[in-house]
Amino acid sequence: MSESRTSAEDVQRLAALARIQVNESDLEGFATEFESILAYVGKLDELSLPDTEKRVPELRNVFREDGEPFVPGTWTEKIVGQFPEKEGDSLSVKQIIAHD
Repeated sequence: MSESRTSAEDVQRLAALARIQVNESDLEGFATEFESILAYVGKLDELSLPDTEKRVPELRNVFREDGEPFVPGTWTEKIVGQFPEKEGDSLSVKQIIAHD
């Protein structure tokens, strides 16, 4: 097996960046695991892809034409009727986000 390029100090620095605590006894084990992960990802360097010309797809507009899809105010009464409370011109809804 080849010598590890990842050291216990590297694992400590990574843990500090991630703001996690790693026991001293686990550092060498993590260094070995990181090496195997990096070796696996390194296999992508061996991948051979065919040289194909990059094709840019034709652009087209998929949006509807601007305009009035319905008469303004058509649904207002039905929407307002769905709200349990009303304060003046404002509609009240249940608070779902708290700022504690």
